[in-house]
Amino acid sequence: MPGALGILARRTALGAMLVVLGAPSRESVPVAAGGGVTSLAVRVQGEWWPWWRSDSAPARWREPLDVVSRAVEWKPVGTGAELGELGLSGSGEAWRVRVILVRLDPRFVRFQLDSGFENGVLRAAWTVDAAPGRAVAAFNAGQFTGSMPWGWVVLRGREFLTPGYGPLSTAVTVDGAGVLRWWPPDSIPALRRARGIEAAFQSYPTLLEGDGDVPVQLRPGSNATGVDLDHGDSRLAVGSLRDGRVLVALTRFDGLNGLLQAIPLGLTTPQTAALMGALGCSRAVMLDGGISSQLLVRDSSGIVRRWPGIRRVPLGLVALPR
Repeated sequence: MPGALGILARRTALGAMLVVLGAPSRESVPVAAGGGVTSLAVRVQGEWWPWWRSDSAPARWREPLDVVSRAVEWKPVGTGAELGELGLSGSGEAWRVRVILVRLDPRFVRFQLDSGFENGVLRAAWTVDAAPGRAVAAFNAGQFTGSMPWGWVVLRGREFLTPGYGPLSTAVTVDGAGVLRWWPPDSIPALRRARGIEAAFQSYPTLLEGDGDVPVQLRPGSNATGVDLDHGDSRLAVGSLRDGRVLVALTRFDGLNGLLQAIPLGLTTPQTAALMGALGCSRAVMLDGGISSQLLVRDSSGIVRRWPGIRRVPLGLVALPR
């Protein structure tokens, strides 16, 4: 896909250029300088409020952070579904980030895992446009290698792919009632023997575990191999709020008033973990981001809002009314 490859090849240089050509000084955000320290601020009534720094990042999120959670103006889009937005700004590629948020109540919506392949061939073909016409929300699920999902996949009660292994992987299951649940990787053997799992997928990295704990591998000073703590990108994450609702967060680059939102610039993995924690999640996991990230929301009148991706994917998670 030449267009996508071109975007990826030019992303770093373009991001630097846009920072140089940035907004007036009164719009700029105070960020830490030197030592590899990064920071984030949230826009509240036209002003930027710093709320996170990598050198003093919380290891645990036990409750929402007021300055972030109160900056979201939630709007109902249907029974059990709400849509909100945030503006973030910080160091490097996180210079301007728009966060689209969907909050889903499992009392009123049920989830199903969709798969998409072309003409029976194992070539990824799912996009949010493949979601059923009744879908309240839809977004890409899991990670994938080539055209195939990475890790454990259960579809319609049958195991499609065996589990992948990694300390930062999370299993997400859907039971017969359409309820999502998050599981650590060491739970998978027991889950495979259990009954009642209608669908499941794995993704990584885990952003929050237990009751809002940031994994050790994502904390400042971590020497974990295989975890890039500095790479910024468009992100997609799903998490569980403490009241049982599901939170979906999609980020888009917001430089030049959003005209270049398709460019995969944005938050690092630790910054994404902080975002989900500040919004009140107890558990959260990253889904495939970059040019794969995509989201659809349909309101009660049938009006659809789409944030498409550039790349097709093999799996999608869909929320339907009960």
